[in-house]
Amino acid sequence: MNSRLSLAELRRATSCLETIITYSDNDTNRQVSDIQNMIAEGVDLLVVAAIDGEALNTVMNEAGEAGIPVIAYDRLIMNDNVSYYVSFDNYTVGTLQGQYIVDALDLNNAEGSFNIELTAGDPADNNAGYFFQGAMDVLNPFIESGKLKVVSGQTDFDAVATDKWDTSTALDRAQTVLASYYADGTQVDAWLCSNDSTALGVAQAIESDYTGSNQPIITGQDGDEANLKNIVDGKQSMTVYKAVANEAVVTLDLGKAILNGETIDANLITNSGWEFDCAYDTESYFTSEGHNCPSFLLVPDVVTKDNMVEKLVDTGYYTQDADGYLHPAV
Repeated sequence: MNSRLSLAELRRATSCLETIITYSDNDTNRQVSDIQNMIAEGVDLLVVAAIDGEALNTVMNEAGEAGIPVIAYDRLIMNDNVSYYVSFDNYTVGTLQGQYIVDALDLNNAEGSFNIELTAGDPADNNAGYFFQGAMDVLNPFIESGKLKVVSGQTDFDAVATDKWDTSTALDRAQTVLASYYADGTQVDAWLCSNDSTALGVAQAIESDYTGSNQPIITGQDGDEANLKNIVDGKQSMTVYKAVANEAVVTLDLGKAILNGETIDANLITNSGWEFDCAYDTESYFTSEGHNCPSFLLVPDVVTKDNMVEKLVDTGYYTQDADGYLHPAV
């Protein structure tokens, strides 16, 4: 598995089951080997947070041949042997980012036009396309009307994607964009970043290479500690936070229902009594053309400097130091 949950959190969540937990350290070959070993050991259920949703095809076929159900955790695996998908509503993540930019620039009322640049995620991560599409569905009407101008002209996902969500890659591209299109002091008003690691790179480029006089709006996602610090310091505008502990709860309850031979549908949400929003979706996600993957989708939340205490500290996910900075709760 590759997951943002700590090993301790995973062990607590699965303490009622006999579990094998592995981390693949962003190594696809190692992840394939780990899954093959679990199949050989005869596990009853696989929960996989894919490093590359396209690279597990062969081993997923092996799981299917062995009759082992598979839950794709957080990232969809593009193979029809995947039984269920648990994630956040990734399209909504993007719409929240796009709408934040619309509201922050008051695009529906403000005079004149505004400049924007775009940084998307890893092409190997199925979620990245949903994030970007959600944001662009909000922003495109303003781009088409000329209210928003992408000065670089780079609007296609492939042109703005960031391999492995890497901060240094995002930094390098942002520096190139700034040097090529903004060196004369042209103002960039907003920079859509699909997640926090890319936002970190863009923020670094703005700090070191931007010649404009304003602080651009920068979006993000995940609520990473370094980015929350940037939000406090005014270097990033917002992040879309996803309570991954709740994602683990859904996965655990879904896994137990599968192992107990229960019928899996929207009743799982009602019967489990979760105190957070989750939807059962059989239409939005596909493992191949025409093959829907039943999904349990949690609802993400916008976090800004103004509401981070309410959203993150008061809920127990983070603590806050006297200097105002937030740190993950132990």
